[in-house]
Amino acid sequence: MVVLKTTQQKLLSALQSVAGIVERRNTMPVLSNVLLRKNGPRIELTTSDLEIQLRTEAELGGDEGTFATTVEVRKLIDILRTMPAEQAVTLDARDDKLVLRGGRSRFTLQTLPAEDFPLVQEAPDFGQQFAIPQKTLKRLLDRVAFAMAVHDIRYYLNGVLFVAEGRELSLVATDGHRLAFCSATLDVQVPKQEVILPRKTVIELQRLLSVDGGVDDGQAPTISLAFASNQARFDLGAVQFVTKLVEGQFPDYNRVIPKNYGNLITLGRAPLLASLQRTAILSNEKFRGVLLNFAPGALRIAANNAEQEEAVDELEIDYAGDAIEMGFNVTYLIDMLANVNTEEMVTIALQDAASSALLTVPGDDGFKYVVMPMRL
Repeated sequence: MVVLKTTQQKLLSALQSVAGIVERRNTMPVLSNVLLRKNGPRIELTTSDLEIQLRTEAELGGDEGTFATTVEVRKLIDILRTMPAEQAVTLDARDDKLVLRGGRSRFTLQTLPAEDFPLVQEAPDFGQQFAIPQKTLKRLLDRVAFAMAVHDIRYYLNGVLFVAEGRELSLVATDGHRLAFCSATLDVQVPKQEVILPRKTVIELQRLLSVDGGVDDGQAPTISLAFASNQARFDLGAVQFVTKLVEGQFPDYNRVIPKNYGNLITLGRAPLLASLQRTAILSNEKFRGVLLNFAPGALRIAANNAEQEEAVDELEIDYAGDAIEMGFNVTYLIDMLANVNTEEMVTIALQDAASSALLTVPGDDGFKYVVMPMRL
């Protein structure tokens, strides 16, 4: 049976839209596979890691009739990437194998039965569905995701807090040393929600969401969201996405964000980022510490390492407040400056050398970044 007959570009695009969650090595071999369900000219592609499930549907030709199997998705993608974009390809089912043909090439791939593929059991009680622009959610995720914890024993930090109420949508991420908060005002009223999206879900959403915010059928592409007690469901039109939520109590981020700090320094994002990147080269590889000395008219950035090497850089700043010297993990500062996507200015608010620093973007009241100092 000819399972599909299409171009390399169409098949590769369909596979890549669902392959992001698939690990190359799995304790269950079938989880390395994509589930192919054929119904006439249309074919449904599904991947799963037991907690997240992605599904898309495409019209890829082939014989009429129904058919289902699973095949290793990464291997199939790797083969397709070596072919020209307009190359005609076919996928034939023979016994327990699939044969991929393109030009004069032929690849015989092992399959596993479709009935062995573990589909995620969707919750029966999803709440009210609502839609927001994809570019809005992507912007919010990009501005906080870098602050998520990685494999923290406090599992609720390994993700992003999603808070929606009325016309306000806020996302928060923290690893205990820094906190990123970003909010946006929506055009629609949304039901009250407060859930924690897992780290892997956040990364996959960033990959799938529209980057350019272009138009689709005359309108900017949207994403539909619905939440159950332990699951979230996202519909991006071409891709349907179901994920398990993180259970636990996220820290009270409002108590962490400083208010009414008296010492304010506003300077260019790009010069500050470049200075930190230069100085970081000679910082201690383990602790990544840099010393920032804020004085009237000048910011001095210094770092040294175990080899007794030292880097010093100075920036001219418009500042007439108290002289303050603080140590920071330079990675935390660089992450924030690299992800705000503005060529304009940033404001650093300080209280004293022992208190956290608050970084904001002038003209954008919805973004706040808090970073704790470190002792050097």
